[in-house]
Amino acid sequence: MKEKEEVEKITNNRRDFIKTTAIAAAAFMIVPRHVLGRGFVAPSDRLSIASIGVGGKGKSDIAMFAKSGKADISFLCDVDTRRAAESVTAFPKAKFYKDWREMLDKEHKNFDAVSVSTPDHNHAIQALAAMQLGKHVYVQKPMAHDIYEARILTQAAKKYKVVTQMGNQGASNDGTRIMKEWYEAGLIGDVHTIHAWTDRPVWPQGIPWSANIAEIPKELDWDLWLGTAPKKEYVNKLVPFNWRGWWDYGTGALGDMGCHLLEAPFSVLNLQYAKDVQCSVGSVYVDEFKRGYFPESCPPSSHVTLTFPKTEKTNGDITVHWMDGGIQPERPSELGPNEIFGDGGNGTLFTGTKGKMMCDTYGLNPRLLPLNKNENINIAQKYARVKDGADGHYSQWIEAAIAGYGKKELSSPFEIAGPLTEALLMANLAIRGYDIKKEELGEEVYPGRSTKLLWDNNNMRITNFDDVNQFIKREYRYGWKALTL
Repeated sequence: MKEKEEVEKITNNRRDFIKTTAIAAAAFMIVPRHVLGRGFVAPSDRLSIASIGVGGKGKSDIAMFAKSGKADISFLCDVDTRRAAESVTAFPKAKFYKDWREMLDKEHKNFDAVSVSTPDHNHAIQALAAMQLGKHVYVQKPMAHDIYEARILTQAAKKYKVVTQMGNQGASNDGTRIMKEWYEAGLIGDVHTIHAWTDRPVWPQGIPWSANIAEIPKELDWDLWLGTAPKKEYVNKLVPFNWRGWWDYGTGALGDMGCHLLEAPFSVLNLQYAKDVQCSVGSVYVDEFKRGYFPESCPPSSHVTLTFPKTEKTNGDITVHWMDGGIQPERPSELGPNEIFGDGGNGTLFTGTKGKMMCDTYGLNPRLLPLNKNENINIAQKYARVKDGADGHYSQWIEAAIAGYGKKELSSPFEIAGPLTEALLMANLAIRGYDIKKEELGEEVYPGRSTKLLWDNNNMRITNFDDVNQFIKREYRYGWKALTL
């Protein structure tokens, strides 16, 4: 009986709250702006945000939203109250939830947009749920864990007419726009080859799953953290960061850095969907005689080669090389022996018929090769810059969401971020592409070796190596429904 009274009390309080809010909103709508005073920002000119994942990167994301001066952080959600503590302190007026489903169910009438900064395996289900409620979404990179998820989110943005942005903030830097201007002015001729590389992973990869089961911290809802992923016992040091090296949760170095390092080639050349992929990977020694391959874990290093069909910006196909784990391409002959290649650990190199250009992570520091060519560049600005560059990536999304779907240009809406994300996840198919039959016989098999995977984009399938198609659309854990529009 007491429980029933408590439920009725909560229901009545919520009903009164909604009624009061509706009356207040109506009052604001009929008051002329000039009456509200100089400098006042009307409620319709602000974006109310609910944030899922508010520790780590989520903490910095919501801080940047607030810094824009045009957003209210209205709701916070995190499965780990330890990680959420600083954000809760920073935004004391924001109501806190542990379960994002409860937050969306109870509060969806009280916010305009959702920010998703959770591990990769839960991005899509959280973002789509928000989009289906008509909420604008900002989703950390990569926008999805699987190719199918990325395709669904791309279609959902158009269907539900919501403003979207992926969190590869370098897409808003000047560097990409400068390189587009250089390329379209013909400074390096026709680009046919791209190299991108990173010194990541900086977390453990290429290792077996830990056998050391640990006690779940009381502040962490482990089952909710797992979300769509298979049920497993909690182990130490997986959260908050090392999940990136496990296929159940992360997408490896490609998912972490690919959206930053390959954004510029996608933008400059208008790349879309790749048509084939191949790779080689590094392995580790489990003892002095035997190398190990652990299919649950991403490899310690890889070199992936993707082929993209010609675009209106190129004369032919484009070959894209991705290298991680510290592997780097051969230094260009135009680069001096002591001149830094990329930013040292990461970079992107464009090779054209008349020359080369390169940049650092996030499209920063674009320059022609050899470097003395940069002393007398005189190319007119053609593309508008995003105010504050990478920092402006956040306010760009906020202003576009306030304006409404289709009203303002964005640097990384899902129509652009979707194909980019799919290319990275397709590369991961090659990395994961081992022969299951040989593995069952106890033979050592390494992913992607000696096979070029052919991609049927319309049907989202590899046509010549069926074993990897299982990774295009994974099965969610029991109790979690597959994505549908």
